Amino acid sequence: MALCDYARHASARLPDPVRAYIEGAGADGLTASANPAAWQAIRLQGRVLADLRGADTGLHLLGLDLPHPLLLAPVAFHRLVHEQGEAATVLAAGATDSLMVVSTQASLPLEQIAAAAHGPLWFQLYMQPRREDTLRLVRRAEAAGYRALVVTVDAPVNGLRNMEQRAGFRLPDDIRAVNLDGMAPPEIREEPGRCAVFLGLMDAAPRWEDIAWLKSQTALPVVLKGITGAADAERAVGIGADGVIVSNHGGRALDGLPPTAEILPVVAGAIAGRVPVLCDGGIRRGTDVLKALALGASAVLVGRPQLHALAVGGPQGVAHMLTILRAELEVAMALTGCRRLRDIDTGALWPERRAW
Repeated sequence: MALCDYARHASARLPDPVRAYIEGAGADGLTASANPAAWQAIRLQGRVLADLRGADTGLHLLGLDLPHPLLLAPVAFHRLVHEQGEAATVLAAGATDSLMVVSTQASLPLEQIAAAAHGPLWFQLYMQPRREDTLRLVRRAEAAGYRALVVTVDAPVNGLRNMEQRAGFRLPDDIRAVNLDGMAPPEIREEPGRCAVFLGLMDAAPRWEDIAWLKSQTALPVVLKGITGAADAERAVGIGADGVIVSNHGGRALDGLPPTAEILPVVAGAIAGRVPVLCDGGIRRGTDVLKALALGASAVLVGRPQLHALAVGGPQGVAHMLTILRAELEVAMALTGCRRLRDIDTGALWPERRAW
């Protein structure tokens, strides 16, 4: 079984509006479809007769010793696909020694998710229009034992998701972003014939000085998610970010961005090892993980596949999905002669990184 099988079975099980929300992409879906295609287009260099005794997939990341580089990306509203929501997903994370990044838009309180956890968690933070509301979320995450803050910086406004619009998706009455209860939304002005983007949404959007302020307010590592270029990577390091995540929001925000497989080496080159670089976007095979590590990532995050697996098999499905990816990574390492993650570099890639 592979991750594509979970996607296929989930598609058959989920109501059309929910499926459109999960699979929906910005505008024409160019970036969303390019993400997996770009990983598939990179070819590998096989190696034979390598000494693989004692091989493993462990790594040290922001103060944590992790047994493998597969992280569960922040994904909103798990209760759309399973009644136990994020509480089920976090059980799978613990069963597979996987780090889970919990979304601000989780459908369960962040404390409830942490109480069910059997391993480390990071908290994904959408900075709020009022700093006091952002600080409330940070203090709650600190008190609940989260080990880092992942600040999403590439989606101050939602992308225009036509598939989701056409399907008429609306959150059910019993599902909401409970961690944002009581927090003030942006103040939006109304003008006929105009959208809200320049009528208040961007006025309340975070800026670089807000990241500097956040760094001054917490001892937790701060990771910026949504870096897509060298200039922003340099600025992230300069402002004190403890890590960056190369991400185009799964193609759900700005359509037309390059796939993350193309962005990753650019950002990794600019970072030059000063802080960890992580990557998401279209990771569907263990070979994709190896390719990402070869191009400069320390670890990868998996988004949509966790909802596919949760919809089909509950927590056991998510655990199985992660087990599949880890097994595929180990096979890929074995057949490219890489005994440790640190051995994975561009030597594992065929020099001409194009599909046949």
